[in-house]
Amino acid sequence: MHIVTILAVLQFFLFGILVGRARRQHRVKAPATSGHELFERAFRVHMNTLEQLVGFLPALHRYLYLADPAKCRYEFAFTVIPTFILSAAAIWSTVTRAAA
Repeated sequence: MHIVTILAVLQFFLFGILVGRARRQHRVKAPATSGHELFERAFRVHMNTLEQLVGFLPALHRYLYLADPAKCRYEFAFTVIPTFILSAAAIWSTVTRAAA
């Protein structure tokens, strides 16, 4: 299960890199999400993958919880800790920008 999760996330990041490459190649300036047809295709692949990950990754964690809840102590930390770090970073960014 863990390898499948890691591969799915790596695939998502790879697709993001390919979007960036298509953006440069076809001269689509950020934050535009339309322009050259080949850029738009790469962008849609990336967004469709994100849409599917939203359902796919929780389904994998649900499977683990149903299989043996005692083995889920680390999986919980792997999901909560990044959320906490990203929330703290967002708060820090908001506070420091407001102070500037």
